[in-house]
Amino acid sequence: MIKFILNQQTIETNVPSGTTVLDFIRYHQHLVGTKIGCREGDCGACTVLVGVLGEDQVTYQSMTACLMPIGNAQGKHIVTVEGINQEDLTPVQRAIVDTGGTQCGFCTIGFVMSFTGFMLDAKRQSYAEAITAIDGNICRCTGYKSLERAAQKIAARKASTTVEKNLAWLIEQKYIPTYFAQIKERLSNLQAANPPTPDENAQVIVGGGTDLFVQQPAALLKKEIHHIFDQPNLKRIYQKGNQCIIGAMATANDIQYAPFIKQIFPQIETHFKLVSSTPIRNMGTLAGNLVNASPIGDLSIFFLALDSSILLKKQNQTRWIKLKDFYLGYKKLDKAADEYIEAIAFEIPAATTYFNFEKVSKRRHLDIASVNSACSLNLQHGIVKHAHLSAGGVGPTPKYLAESSQALIGKKIDAATLKMVNQQIQAEISPISDARGTAAYKRLLLRQLFYAHFLHFFPEQLELRTLV
Repeated sequence: MIKFILNQQTIETNVPSGTTVLDFIRYHQHLVGTKIGCREGDCGACTVLVGVLGEDQVTYQSMTACLMPIGNAQGKHIVTVEGINQEDLTPVQRAIVDTGGTQCGFCTIGFVMSFTGFMLDAKRQSYAEAITAIDGNICRCTGYKSLERAAQKIAARKASTTVEKNLAWLIEQKYIPTYFAQIKERLSNLQAANPPTPDENAQVIVGGGTDLFVQQPAALLKKEIHHIFDQPNLKRIYQKGNQCIIGAMATANDIQYAPFIKQIFPQIETHFKLVSSTPIRNMGTLAGNLVNASPIGDLSIFFLALDSSILLKKQNQTRWIKLKDFYLGYKKLDKAADEYIEAIAFEIPAATTYFNFEKVSKRRHLDIASVNSACSLNLQHGIVKHAHLSAGGVGPTPKYLAESSQALIGKKIDAATLKMVNQQIQAEISPISDARGTAAYKRLLLRQLFYAHFLHFFPEQLELRTLV
């Protein structure tokens, strides 16, 4: 039995746990405000808010209902547009209307829910953060300028409140209905009465589901699923000795907003803004990205350049393996069918370490890469002591560039060194022509991304004209 709160109603259902929240909302509850669009998490028409009970409050995030299995709704508050509607338009809805932010209206619900999620996030107040909140919503009609004006109005009003009084203020200003004030207590009672009971003997292990429910939604509907997305021990991000340990079910947004991670990588938000969209980053897990084994998986490329290791678990047995040794061939992994990733670990970079992530795609945001790359570099007295290079889109697997990394060690960083290493990179990769670009184009992109790392690290020392 799956139990959660949908808007104001407590739901108890025996539908298969692989049923998507989108289908349950529309076909079982007949709440048709949430729209069916791409069913791949790209368009944002099905955006809902998901409230999770923390230690002292309920935290809401936007998610795409088309990729969320209802098994992951257990013990949570799912909010559709019907759950925020009141007698009059909410201030978010009014801002969109007043700025001409809707035309055909199909995408509008998604924008409304994403903006409302921005309002519910007490830590986000700026216009730039309001724009980020809708980075997973696509509109075919408006050209976005009207929606940007709506974001300005929404962010300006939010700036007048305080973090401590955010929920009460939102209810008072009618951004959300009054029943939100009771959700914390209701979720606490619901969870106490219905602790999760994972089925460890199920056929399929599912985390966030953002890949699986694109690839095989019909098949998952018929299978017994072990849902591990909300297991606390798999979401931890912490330091152990000189290593950073990240739980397998940490999402991309869990990682980029973790204070400890931001200390290690001050530019993490810039890097992760290139990874999918806010709703998908709220759902997609680290382990899911690694196991998907896409040759252009952004998180795979990011953590390969940190020379990371992964912890694989099978019942009570565990083993560590280098991430660079995990990929054996296209979609082929050094992993048994009943093993799953429990954590990833990497050595905390020293103060003398440089790190950067780059990506080129057909769209700047909300798109898969044509080519992506990451670089970790440690210098002592101007000489490279350690180097790790990775690249995606240039071979059948996420690629750790072992020979090219080795070629940097012991070298001084200058144009001649970089040209020499680029030649090694070109010998080490094997791109193919496909929908993302020709093989020659991908070779050119990786050369430019490789140079971009060092132009970012040493802007005063290097010039692009000396490299090409």
